[in-house]
Amino acid sequence: MDGGLKRYYASGDMGDGGQSESQDPIFELANGATLKNVIIGSPGADGIHCLGSCTLQNVWWEDVGEDAATLLGSSSSQVMTIDGGGARSASDKVFQHNGPGTMIIRNFQVENFGKLYRACGNCTNSYQRHVQMSNIVATSPGKALAGINTNWGDTARFSNITIKNDSSHKIVICEKYKGVPKGSEPTKIGEGADGTNCIYSSSDIHYQ
Repeated sequence: MDGGLKRYYASGDMGDGGQSESQDPIFELANGATLKNVIIGSPGADGIHCLGSCTLQNVWWEDVGEDAATLLGSSSSQVMTIDGGGARSASDKVFQHNGPGTMIIRNFQVENFGKLYRACGNCTNSYQRHVQMSNIVATSPGKALAGINTNWGDTARFSNITIKNDSSHKIVICEKYKGVPKGSEPTKIGEGADGTNCIYSSSDIHYQ
């Protein structure tokens, strides 16, 4: 679907764009679908749900609701690709990874955010998940680019990351968690490059 850069937003029972876990998505993408040239306005509800491999091209979130987009599905080979676009005003997460597989985020802008990406740490199924980020511009304030669960073998790879207005380097590139069963809360166990789960070098990160 090519949205022609029209603005879409939630209304009524879809949700108010807060942090309630029960909100509906504005778009639900079947396995293999592509959504492009769309603006998600406010309220953003639960954004976009991908039920398998999908591609988001030039999608913009003006005020992220519960999450901007979530990768669901059940195949370890599925890939969700976010290419271009941007998001702002995400009080918690921008991209949520609940199913298995890989999320690719490239040529993307984010500002005023919690986490750009989070591999679910307490979903019903404890999958191994992977994220690749390249050509990202992240503008402070923000908490972290990625949160992954190292005990499940998650990986996060970073290249050509630009961070703006963060002279004290408060934005964490990669946070490590211990994933837990549904109903518990995952615990943070570390952060930073390690060559195994959080994969990047100092030359991949640029500050402006």
